[in-house]
Amino acid sequence: MLESGELNISEITRRSGLSHTSASRHLEFLSRAGILKEKRFNRIRIFSLERSSPLVGALSRFLAEWKKARDISQAAVTL
Repeated sequence: MLESGELNISEITRRSGLSHTSASRHLEFLSRAGILKEKRFNRIRIFSLERSSPLVGALSRFLAEWKKARDISQAAVTL
């Protein structure tokens, strides 16, 4: 979701390989934790990151650093 913006639950289940029930439980937990925000349009649920959350900021920084380390590691392997 960091790069995707907003996703509906069907797209999240497709990308994650989780069942609808399992994805729904995880999304509910992440929403209660303040990591995700949810918009509802009748039965359609759209999820996006709560960018103002300190948890999302920390996660974003962690993933950016992890990607840098992965890239450095992969470059070292190809030498």
